[in-house]
Amino acid sequence: MSDREDLLNEIKTKAVVHGDFVLSSGKRASWYVDLRRVTLDGAVAPLVGRVMLDETLGLDYEAVGGLTLGADPVATAMLHAAAARGQRLDAFVVRKADKTHGLQRRIEGPDVAGRRVLAVEDTSTTGGSVLTAVEALRAAGAEVVAVATILERGAAERIAAEGLEYRHPYDVADLDVT
Repeated sequence: MSDREDLLNEIKTKAVVHGDFVLSSGKRASWYVDLRRVTLDGAVAPLVGRVMLDETLGLDYEAVGGLTLGADPVATAMLHAAAARGQRLDAFVVRKADKTHGLQRRIEGPDVAGRRVLAVEDTSTTGGSVLTAVEALRAAGAEVVAVATILERGAAERIAAEGLEYRHPYDVADLDVT
């Protein structure tokens, strides 16, 4: 099987949970995808990195990250997968709010000013989290080349409306859930 097929199988097996859930968007759902069950799994995280690098081939970016917490393991997996391929890729973390002490940085990690960056998230229903990260990145002087998520769950239209290219290896139809 390919990395893409292997990761999809891991998502279906480990991350899809059935029940009654309220999503961060406020919407209700009869199923939930807890992608941290795969992005933080030591055996599966390398797959995440490789699949996301493959999904974003052709985009010219130097750093990857997004709004903490959903983006952090995705960016880290991509950083390590790039290193395994002999490529350099930095990662960064966008805080949900400005830091009021220390260096008072909203974006942690290597400086993003003047750099081409990829904004990532594990899954997106409305695009709110990743677009909050995009706004912070642009304010910090980064050029956001695209948005990428593992699972597209409804944010495509809103991300497109912002004029951003959107890449994702999977969407809801791939999960075989209803």
